[in-house]
Amino acid sequence: MGDKTQLLALVLAARYRAPVSVGLGILVATIVNHLATAAAGMLAADLLVGPWLPWIIAAAFIGIGIWTLVPDKLDDRGVAPNSLGAFPATLIAFFIAELGDKTQFATAVLAAEHQALIAVTAGTTLGMMAANLPVVALGSVFTRRLPLDWLRRGAAALFIATGIYAFFSAPGL
Repeated sequence: MGDKTQLLALVLAARYRAPVSVGLGILVATIVNHLATAAAGMLAADLLVGPWLPWIIAAAFIGIGIWTLVPDKLDDRGVAPNSLGAFPATLIAFFIAELGDKTQFATAVLAAEHQALIAVTAGTTLGMMAANLPVVALGSVFTRRLPLDWLRRGAAALFIATGIYAFFSAPGL
């Protein structure tokens, strides 16, 4: 919550005033990005087979939790040129914004752990849509009324708790 993709969703919704096109752009960009990321995560898990893989996954979840505590800022790459329409601008901007983002890293880790390409892609895409569609639909009213700092802390706590659980579930403990 409160990351650069939500800031980007707010900017695009305000700029284009086309919530359906912006929402569809977010959906398509997220599916493509997370599908490729989940496949890469599964491949990485296959290549890194060993007794220490569960420890890496547990550490990754804890790392994502800590990383979640640091709010993102929208950078210059986050906004597509005005000459594009709402859908292509959102598609391109969201795909780029997700590169190296926490959700992309979380998608790779989840796919590595569960080895379920479609389920992980669907789950992370649904999570992305649940986080961004309200921003698109409600715009600035949403960000003024919800305590985004507390939501970010809650998300961080969930990642850290998942990492701790994975740590204590790892073989050999």
